[in-house]
Amino acid sequence: MNTRILIAEDNAAMRELLQEVLEDAGLEIIVAEDGQQAMTVLDRTAEMIDLVITDVRMPGLKGDDLLRAIREQRPETPVIVITAFGSVEQAVEMVKTGAYQYLTKPFATSELMHIVTEALSRSAPQREQARLRREIPTTPARIIGASRPIRALFEQIGLAARSHINVMITGESGTGKELVARAIHEASGRTGAFVPVNCAAIPAELIESELFGHTGQAFTGARQARKGLMETAEFGTLFLDEIGELPLVMQPKLLRALQDGMIRPVGANLEKPLSVRIVVATNRDLEKEVREGRFREDLYWRLNVIRLTLPPLRERPFDIPLLVEHFVNRAAAISGKPGLSVSAEALAILTAYSWPGNIRELENAIDRAVAYASGATILPEHLPERVRTNGEMAALVARSSEQNLTLREVERDYILEILRRTGGNKSKTAEILDLDRKTLYRKLDEYRLEEAERS
Repeated sequence: MNTRILIAEDNAAMRELLQEVLEDAGLEIIVAEDGQQAMTVLDRTAEMIDLVITDVRMPGLKGDDLLRAIREQRPETPVIVITAFGSVEQAVEMVKTGAYQYLTKPFATSELMHIVTEALSRSAPQREQARLRREIPTTPARIIGASRPIRALFEQIGLAARSHINVMITGESGTGKELVARAIHEASGRTGAFVPVNCAAIPAELIESELFGHTGQAFTGARQARKGLMETAEFGTLFLDEIGELPLVMQPKLLRALQDGMIRPVGANLEKPLSVRIVVATNRDLEKEVREGRFREDLYWRLNVIRLTLPPLRERPFDIPLLVEHFVNRAAAISGKPGLSVSAEALAILTAYSWPGNIRELENAIDRAVAYASGATILPEHLPERVRTNGEMAALVARSSEQNLTLREVERDYILEILRRTGGNKSKTAEILDLDRKTLYRKLDEYRLEEAERS
């Protein structure tokens, strides 16, 4: 997908210059002769406009009015302001109200390209979030995402829902296995309840009576008959989470119930028929458990008829902005902080982090960030230290590769980032980088000299 830039400029020579420079850089350009024409383009263009460059003074709709409309309709789109010397004060005000940066005529094309590249890089996570929000399909059971792995999962959920055979859901802890099980149930049209059971949370000596129920005299302390969870889920779905934790002695009893469609409550002499859909989930390698004798092979094959494997969050990074938006809105509403937003820097860090704890860890991080945010925006410092440290480095590497930086430029950015993180402590920075302090000082002097030459 090409990067698309809209230019709003009433001066034909300047408009053509901007178009030529940006097209030479491989960017797709749409031109408008004034602010009103630019708004017409924005209204009629369903696809993303990645960046807007606008003059301040134009006939009809002026630059500040165009900026205000873009902030309302497409807040993810950065706006760069082009201004003559006499309008600098107005351009500064536009930056204060949401423009990314301003350029004063005349300007160097290298300065223009630097600001455009920087604006596109910094706004990339927010623009991707907006794109995904427009493309997101109707999702079952509050499953959030629009990435290719999640779209494939939606198809598998539909396939599983249309049948009534057993389903096994596998995936790392925190990937949302219960949500998927609930989605299968809700899409299946079954009239009974969805009953979730965590096999690891029930003591081994009680699990049979919990699943199958018991009579009034089944064991000491059983004063009255009690219906089991399988019967509670009749005509619905029984979700057995952590199925790998099911005691070995209980496994043949579950297998028999699945094969015969009958259960026998503890203490009862007769079996009773039962119609229930079984969905199980595990983060264990059950095939390995079978080989090592901790899980029955016949039960494994009885349960593993349709298998859904959930992708870890690190394999679906494009879904992270949507998940962040969802968790922020929910936590902000609970905390009495409506309208809370996430800064571009914080979103870039969240997107770059690998999330070993998956969606559950992301939710925890957002809850914490909302609690710590004192203003209207979640900033990098509100994120957990582990997320901020690892995410900043990953985001730095990602930006470097996107911008095709040289090895020297990557080294410079990395050293300056470590220096920033240490609060300017050069000794600590040299220690982290495993550099001699004289070498660090020399490199910093070189960076300052390069910056001075550029300006």
